[in-house]
Amino acid sequence: MAALDLALFHVPIQRKERTFRSKEELTLDYTDTELRARYRFGREGILFLSDLVRDKLTRQTNRNHALSVEQQIMVTLRFLASGSFLQVIGDTLGLDKSTVSRVVDSVLDALCEKRNQFIQWPTNLNQTKAEFYEFAGFPNILGAIDGTHIRIKRPHHDEPSFINRKGYPSLNVQAVCDAKGRFTNINANWPGCCHDSHVFRTSQVCAHMERNGNWENGILLGDSGYPCRSFLMTPFLNPNEQHHRRYNRCHAVTRSIIERTFGRWKRRFHILHSEIRMDPKKVTKIVMVCGILHNICIQLNEPDVAAEELVNEDVENGNNYNGQQDGRGIRSTLLKLILTVIKFKTSLSLSLFLCIVIQETEGPGSFTIS
Repeated sequence: MAALDLALFHVPIQRKERTFRSKEELTLDYTDTELRARYRFGREGILFLSDLVRDKLTRQTNRNHALSVEQQIMVTLRFLASGSFLQVIGDTLGLDKSTVSRVVDSVLDALCEKRNQFIQWPTNLNQTKAEFYEFAGFPNILGAIDGTHIRIKRPHHDEPSFINRKGYPSLNVQAVCDAKGRFTNINANWPGCCHDSHVFRTSQVCAHMERNGNWENGILLGDSGYPCRSFLMTPFLNPNEQHHRRYNRCHAVTRSIIERTFGRWKRRFHILHSEIRMDPKKVTKIVMVCGILHNICIQLNEPDVAAEELVNEDVENGNNYNGQQDGRGIRSTLLKLILTVIKFKTSLSLSLFLCIVIQETEGPGSFTIS
């Protein structure tokens, strides 16, 4: 009797019929201009990225509907370039939301493994210093450093740690770039409540500069949110003297490359400018991949995205560093020499400038030239 009742009330499972959407959008049959408008890379760039991670993304299947490596790259680039919801990306490209999510995860993982290949500390130090010197006569610079906030959704755990001084949740991303706007270091591991000086003090960049922090090996330029160290020059706060203002002007002109780089970066990958609606760990991965892609764009001479809006909201730090600073003696020596060049309008070569600074800094209270 019980079996008969079960048979009477048994409802067969209605399986949804599988449908395969058209993927006509995922094609390279566009002009380079049309491809860049959608994916931020032309045909050559998309094929370069595909070959870079082909061994990681090739599907081990004989099914006809598996996405090719090129299509996976294009899906991820569309997501990073637009900052749209995964559902919107899927509807636009003819894919299911879950497929888009899996593809983006796979491509991010594959590209992250290449970070040491494309984000590297300068190796040709003399060339890097010479390129920075051309901006405003500021000598011996290896890079410009700054932080920028990447907005995220409110995390479920430890939410207060991610609220920055402007009142919204974010990651505080520290970056160093060279004179060409290439990232030489990116640190995206700290929540928005952390001060720039703390992020720097605990970073690999600071540890490296402390080990190799002498004039011969080069220094960094940072804003007033960082301490003035022997290897990190900052501007004068509230300059009242004309020579201090001139130093600050040269400092600002040279350091502005990092601000412009943040602007180019966020215009190219709009996901960095909008709110990233993902877990902070995945946001860290997205930031790193966008940095890798930015450097690849420069390597392949991809054109910048038109400046439709001001995307870098962190130009003024507004939260100055108030701790110990041990680089003021070096900064004073630099000030004298920069003013000498400006006063007499001398076209001083970088090599001669460095020799003078080395001689001037070999005294009590200065660091040792190794």
